Amino acid sequence: MNIAHTCSLQPGLAYTPEIAEEMAPLYQKVKSVIPPMEWPVFAPLIRAINQLKEQRGAIILAHNYQTPEIFHGVADIVGDSLQLAREAAQADANIIVQCGVHFMAETAKLLNPDKTVLIPDLGAGCSLAESITADDVRALRRQYPGVPIVTYVNTSAAVKAECDICCTSSNAVQIVESLGADRVLLVPDEFLAQNVNAQTDVDVISFSGRCEVHERFTAQELRDFRAGHDGLKIIAHPECPPEVLHEADYAGSTSGMIKWVQDNQPPKVMMVTECSMSDNVSVENPDVEFIRPCNLCPHMKAITLQNILDALLYTRHEVHIDPAIAVPARRAVTRMIELGR
Repeated sequence: MNIAHTCSLQPGLAYTPEIAEEMAPLYQKVKSVIPPMEWPVFAPLIRAINQLKEQRGAIILAHNYQTPEIFHGVADIVGDSLQLAREAAQADANIIVQCGVHFMAETAKLLNPDKTVLIPDLGAGCSLAESITADDVRALRRQYPGVPIVTYVNTSAAVKAECDICCTSSNAVQIVESLGADRVLLVPDEFLAQNVNAQTDVDVISFSGRCEVHERFTAQELRDFRAGHDGLKIIAHPECPPEVLHEADYAGSTSGMIKWVQDNQPPKVMMVTECSMSDNVSVENPDVEFIRPCNLCPHMKAITLQNILDALLYTRHEVHIDPAIAVPARRAVTRMIELGR
């Protein structure tokens, strides 16, 4: 590929009549969630990214919380943390671009050590992942000798390396019960641990980490939405406080929430999670009205079409993991994936 030629085209990504015609079918799909005034900016970037990833042998992974122009426009694989981890392990590409936050890019690298993994913005962190360190896990080992430690996949590779096995919100109960222990530490999400504890006979010990998006939802907020919308169904993510899940009609991972909407087709639904997910799910479920309590993740929103294009153009922000950390961290992730099989 002639990188210099491609770069020379970048400043002139104009919305020409030819691009408008070529991209019209995609816009018909996403027009309910992307305003007409934004499409002339997005369309040339989407086209350029899709051309470039083909030339470079790249694939793009996008989390459910990415914005619609990324999720529906350039992603090859979409899903929650578990889905992306599984697909990353089977990725048939030289370059993987992770459109999500940093721990997701690290997970992709753990499962594809010989491939180039890029994250479009190094600032795409995670408040939950940053709530715990490897030193914290070692301290927990000392405080609870012999107690297995399960780490939510929303953690750094250094934290994963100190734990026994990973989990996601969709398989946390299964992972906790698979260990055959009376007591299990589940870190770092306090609310996920509490919600898992309510679903199992295992004594689940929690840490003090929280997601800055999900911790803001309240039970009263859900009751207020119900009062204002007749027939509203509410589905919530297990990173929310337990009292929020108590008010919900269904609680589950992002993939579980999507399946619930697809299977039930409620006339009116509210997804109690990151705001962009409602946009992405609504595209595939046009008969469902989505009521949006708009809590945005600023870290997910650090990923844009422009920095995805830049990552591909310049092989920018490659993810590297110290081999001493990568080996035990990979073991914790692969144990989770193998158990799911």
